[in-house]
Amino acid sequence: MKHLKFILVGVLFGIVMTKSEAVSWFRIQEMFRFHSIHMYGIIGTAVILGVVMNLLLKKTKLKNWIGGDIKFAEKPETYKASLLGGTVFGLGWAMTGACPGPLYTLVGHGVGVIIPVIISALLGTYFYGRIKAYLPH
Repeated sequence: MKHLKFILVGVLFGIVMTKSEAVSWFRIQEMFRFHSIHMYGIIGTAVILGVVMNLLLKKTKLKNWIGGDIKFAEKPETYKASLLGGTVFGLGWAMTGACPGPLYTLVGHGVGVIIPVIISALLGTYFYGRIKAYLPH
C-alpha cells in the first residue's frame, strides 16, 4: 500500500503518453522524417518543464519522498560521451519506433511486440553498468 503513489504516478504517466500520442509509432516516424512538429513540441515542453521544476526545487529546497534533501550533482562537461550516447539512443528510438519512456505503456495497450525492445533496453542498461568504469566519461 505504501507504493500506491508510485503506481498512480505511473498510471498518470501512461495516460499522458497515450493522450499526447507519444506512444504512436507513426508520430515518432513523422518526427524522425521531419514531417511533423508534434513530437518536437512534446519534447520541448518536457525540457522546459524540467528546467522550471529544477529551478523550483533549488529555490524552495523541497524534500524527496522520504524526507531527505534533494541533491544536484555537478557534472563535468563531456560532450563526446553525450554525443555518442545520444546517437545510440536516437538510433534505437528510430529503429524501434518507441522511446524508452512509454515502452511499458505500450505493453499496457497490448502491444506485445515491444517486449523484446524492453528486454534489449534492460540488457543494454545492465551491460553499460558493467563496463561504465572502462568508458571515457
